[in-house]
Amino acid sequence: MYFEGAYGGIKFHTGVFTALTRKLGISGLDFVELYDIEPSAVDHLRPHGLICCFLWRKDAPSRPARPTDGASKDADELGPESVWFANQLSDDACASQAILNVLFNCPDVRLGSEMTFFKEETKGMSPVMRGLAITNSPSIRGAHNSLARPADLRGAKNAITDTTMLAAKKAKNTKPPPNKKAKTTTAAKKKEETEDEDTYHFIGYTPAHGRVWELDGLKSGPLEVGELRADTDGTWMDVVRPALRTKMRKYGHIQFSLLAIVDSTYERLSDDWEYWKRERRSLERRLDPGWQDLVNPVLRDTAASLFSEDVRSTFSSDFGDRRMRRDTTIFGMDQEALRRAWEEAVQKGMQAQEDVQQELSKASEQHTEHIKRTHDYEPFFVQFITQLHEQGHLSGLLKRKS
Repeated sequence: MYFEGAYGGIKFHTGVFTALTRKLGISGLDFVELYDIEPSAVDHLRPHGLICCFLWRKDAPSRPARPTDGASKDADELGPESVWFANQLSDDACASQAILNVLFNCPDVRLGSEMTFFKEETKGMSPVMRGLAITNSPSIRGAHNSLARPADLRGAKNAITDTTMLAAKKAKNTKPPPNKKAKTTTAAKKKEETEDEDTYHFIGYTPAHGRVWELDGLKSGPLEVGELRADTDGTWMDVVRPALRTKMRKYGHIQFSLLAIVDSTYERLSDDWEYWKRERRSLERRLDPGWQDLVNPVLRDTAASLFSEDVRSTFSSDFGDRRMRRDTTIFGMDQEALRRAWEEAVQKGMQAQEDVQQELSKASEQHTEHIKRTHDYEPFFVQFITQLHEQGHLSGLLKRKS
């Protein structure tokens, strides 16, 4: 059982991570790439957590040095309410590992029945056993591998074959023949080449139990970044910013990327769309006959077709309460106020419709990109070249190229 490198060659793509969470049954989330970590660029997103990608260095320590003031604490020192953390046991699963480490510590995230069960089942396990459980989970592994490119899948299987053959050969010939230099096998050469290639690593940041944590599957446990103080007006991003700046200085801005895990934009916008649809209906029930002649004629003509389209709304937890309070307010409004509110509802509805359509278009583009990225083009090229050869065109093309 293994992970087959679903993220090989793409490094960082918001659509891939969003698709992964949905395949795992986790709903209501989007991944947004951040280009700045200052409050004006991040705080309005209210992220549940961060996923950081950077160029991993071979000589990096397995565990960073601890602060000298003793402020950092392991999750084990927090008592029964500890941080959910799993070690990374598969080289190709670091992105999935980082996402699960973050989301399993977010109480407001809808994990879905399968991931909720997995989290509860692994609650009492050690980080190593949790990592093993992730590696051996058919649903997690299947979701991860479903996003892989065909070339990544073949490469992962070839690597496993080479590693197995090399191990078998070493077991058979434990000592090289005397006075003869041991030959370097193909698998060993490939291993050396792989070690020289750039390797990107994913880690997570999230608040949990009054502190902000760095969750790196290659470390022995979660590391405390800082404490969340209830007597300040700041957010948990204020605590994590110094740590992010330190990493950016260490790895360089070009080799460092950052994603924020945020609430689904489509769900929020579709709720807005439904809110203004119901607002319009509530107002029209209170308006006197002939009100159409007293409102803006452009908005009147637009409203006839504006709210006819059905959009699937998810309804946030406070949607019903907001509508009930607003309907109570509408009940006490005079006719002039009702007409102004109707015009505002149509204007806001127009904006909501445009925003929803943009989100649907973005989702369609991401789906198209996913199909293009994961489609196996190799059979086509093999057949194309075969036909060129059989029809006698290949030699001429090769000569023209040379």
